[in-house]
Amino acid sequence: MQEQQNNNNTIELNHAHLWQIALFSLNNTSTNLYLAMMGYVSYYANGIAGLSVVVISFILTGMRIFDGITDPVIGYIIDKTNGRFGKFRPFMIIGYILLAVSSTVLFFTTHLVTGCLRIPYFIVVYSVYIIGYTFQTAVVKSGQSVITNDVNQRPLITFFDSAFIMLAHGVTAFYVSVYLIGKYGSFNNKALFTEFVITVVILSGICTLLAVIGIWEKDNKKYFKLKVEKTESIHFKDYLYILKHNKPIRMLVIAASSNKFASMVYSNSTVLVMFFGILMNNYALAGIIGIIIGFPNLAIIYIGIQYAKKAGQKKAMVISTWLAILFQSILMYMMLFTDLTKVSLRNINGITIAFFVVFALLNGVKSITNNIVVPMIADCTDYEYSLSGHFVPGIMGALFSFVDKSFSALGTGFVGIALSMIGYSKVFPQVGDALTAELKYMTVFFYCVIPICGWLITIFIMRFYRLDKKTMSSLYCSETDRQKDVH
Repeated sequence: MQEQQNNNNTIELNHAHLWQIALFSLNNTSTNLYLAMMGYVSYYANGIAGLSVVVISFILTGMRIFDGITDPVIGYIIDKTNGRFGKFRPFMIIGYILLAVSSTVLFFTTHLVTGCLRIPYFIVVYSVYIIGYTFQTAVVKSGQSVITNDVNQRPLITFFDSAFIMLAHGVTAFYVSVYLIGKYGSFNNKALFTEFVITVVILSGICTLLAVIGIWEKDNKKYFKLKVEKTESIHFKDYLYILKHNKPIRMLVIAASSNKFASMVYSNSTVLVMFFGILMNNYALAGIIGIIIGFPNLAIIYIGIQYAKKAGQKKAMVISTWLAILFQSILMYMMLFTDLTKVSLRNINGITIAFFVVFALLNGVKSITNNIVVPMIADCTDYEYSLSGHFVPGIMGALFSFVDKSFSALGTGFVGIALSMIGYSKVFPQVGDALTAELKYMTVFFYCVIPICGWLITIFIMRFYRLDKKTMSSLYCSETDRQKDVH
């Protein structure tokens, strides 16, 4: 009730061109290209640098937590930044430079370092990578607030994010499983990672440049809603205050954290090797399937976004999550009770058709569930402004990322510890390993049970998230309305 009483700061509508929304979404694509590449860092660290499965899992978990800790600091700096080059563009460019340099150094040199220094060297270089990653991802979650606040346009952010991220991960999976593995034979070849890193650095650079162009016009004080002096009055202690009184961001953080934990588990590169390379005995399919279901996924995402524009982002997230649970349950049944090694593009059969239909539907709704949280953070930012008069996109994005990354950090360590319990403490499961009962059930647990549990938590938490379409529409007024209020 107190929140409603304080809701007295209306916000002028801010529309964007479609190309601005599309290009800025490529900043998220840039970070996801690095995220996809770093999904294979455990294979480099284990097979080439010689680190054990458990050690790598703990290091990557610790680095993910460090990633979350850096978010509040970067978010605070973003909110204090109002220079001639804007609030967001400097962090996008600096972030890309740090990512490019650190990832190149990491994959090119770690295996050359003396044994006793290898682990601390890996940690230091990876820490620099995390800082660069935080620079860019902080902008992903905060820059949306200045691109547009139109309740009918913000769902388009989800469409472009979903489409570009799907393309980034799909192309990366195809590139690795079909091209790189076909060319170099296994993940134990240093040349594979050399080519991989160079490719990602180039593609990510192009995406970052286009994203800078996309946000260029909007990245100025005109769209920051506040005078600089009021922004400068924000202090670090305001993180706790905002988290305490802004219930929507708390609910969104918890819901998205359960989603992210599940995502970090089922999309783990080792889990994908277990699913496609061992259970299905067709690792090349991990890359090919992304290409095949690309257009059906876009169609599903488009339908979901149209629904979000009509019913609001909250309802779209809840419906897509329920559908994800349904299709994931069907896939789990197929993994347990059918022979998925019969899935073949050469000999099309009933199992092949059923698998591709279910997989396409599942990944389409998962894309909506996972990516719609980004524009919803912008909703929470505008809601905070309506409550307190503070425009703090950096803090809002950082609060989200801090908790989100801290919980999702457990995903990598969880996979490593669980695998060590079934005998994989020194090496990760490899493509072509024999399918044992332990591997089969662990694959089902990672790929199906964990995400279903995470999505059930999300649905429960979203019952307490108040920012539906009606609530968000009441926060904004057009310039005409603003003039009426003045007169």
